[in-house]
Amino acid sequence: MSKHVIIVGSGNAAMCAGIAALEAGASVLMLEKAGEGLAGGNTKYTAGAMRFAYDGAEDLLPLLKDPEDPRLVATDFGGYPQAKFCDDLLGFNGGRPLSVEQKRLISESLFAMHWLGGHGIKFEPIYSRQSFEKDGRHVFWGGLTLAAENEGVGLFDMELAAFARLGGEIRYDSAVTDLLTDGEAVVGVRVGSEEVRADAVILACGGFEASARLRAELMGGDWEKAKVRGTPHNTGDGLTLAHGLGAQKYGLYPGCHATPMDLHMADYGGLDLPPGERKNYRKICYFLGVMLNADGNRFVDEGENFRNYTYAQFGKAVLEQPGHFAWQVFDAKVDDLLYAEYRFHDAHFVEADTLEDLCARMEGVDPKGAAATLAAYNDAVMADVPFDPTILDGKGTRGLALAKSNWAQKIDTGPFKAFPVTGGITFTYGGLKVSDTGAVLHEDGHVIPGLFTCGEMVGGVFFEGYPGGSGLTSGAVFGRLAGRGAA
Repeated sequence: MSKHVIIVGSGNAAMCAGIAALEAGASVLMLEKAGEGLAGGNTKYTAGAMRFAYDGAEDLLPLLKDPEDPRLVATDFGGYPQAKFCDDLLGFNGGRPLSVEQKRLISESLFAMHWLGGHGIKFEPIYSRQSFEKDGRHVFWGGLTLAAENEGVGLFDMELAAFARLGGEIRYDSAVTDLLTDGEAVVGVRVGSEEVRADAVILACGGFEASARLRAELMGGDWEKAKVRGTPHNTGDGLTLAHGLGAQKYGLYPGCHATPMDLHMADYGGLDLPPGERKNYRKICYFLGVMLNADGNRFVDEGENFRNYTYAQFGKAVLEQPGHFAWQVFDAKVDDLLYAEYRFHDAHFVEADTLEDLCARMEGVDPKGAAATLAAYNDAVMADVPFDPTILDGKGTRGLALAKSNWAQKIDTGPFKAFPVTGGITFTYGGLKVSDTGAVLHEDGHVIPGLFTCGEMVGGVFFEGYPGGSGLTSGAVFGRLAGRGAA
């Protein structure tokens, strides 16, 4: 007899759980807190990029929407072996070894992508943000190559279509307010006054990033001041319900994915905008210039690594500056390399023909300190190393207390632009411990019968940072695991 599964949430992880459960023969009801327009959780706010281990183009071609794209013959995708994925995650672990969850993410990442591809979810090479043209070829960098067509909105739409084709049902405006139990087993949920019974419940309703109260309580520091980049509905409801049953807290609760965001962005990424435009409030081209705080000082090595590996940490670094803001400074030499988000109609910036005037126009910044920092930076730039944004080019600075390691060019060609940014929180890292079937573990180590989880609610996947594109892949890997386990 087939099982009946309830899934709480409707983002990428929830959809993958639903597809997997239906594939395994279960009937599935998905309950979404938001109305139809805001369904999909944080997925709709993403650029739809997914990081996974692959050996070469032969692993990518089956995933492409258009395998006949004429650009492909002049494209160098390179490879991203599992060993490199391991190294990248270890680089953000703060000395911790790879967790069991990270090992699963790495080993199952390619399979999860091909599994999605088998359900009609197709992808496109990220030419605009992950490649540079070099010697007539498109050269990809940073191990991140593919994104869903129409980014996060497209990923959600394709997954929802696959879920519906398999017979899944979704109800909107249906916030789950409690878990129903029989003894220790979870046997359903409460939606307002309605009780909905099931053989298993999968919590896939995100972290607690949209709750200022929980950010202050569980993360501390300056996180209460952060802009919320994603959905307003990820307020920790699932975590709170699971903790109430004694579920094991697991992972780094003060940790989160953050990114530099437009200082004047409204919370929740601009809900008045079409979903595909909400990411335009990100400002992640700092590697092409410098970032200055209120004292006019640099505070990070903007060229430490490809931005895929630094933006999640630099969002936190910006938030820790005086006044919780910074300014990103660029000159005209890199204007054509800045991503579209810097030309977004609602992008805030100041412009001047001289650096002196620019420093005077950066609100909240000590103009003398900023001018001195920029002069010292320009004097320290290596003139004998060529600039090459397709590689870690080693074009850095010499003699500065805080070096810029790569892509350091003098800021000397007007007009000059500066963009004000703050730290924006995307999702939290602290979550629950799961079994090898995606079941939620009690704090004493045993499985809580009937309760599963996936997505942002799985702890132990990320710690002190994350390589870009890993979050959606984690949602697919652990969503599939929970769906199969629940079914």
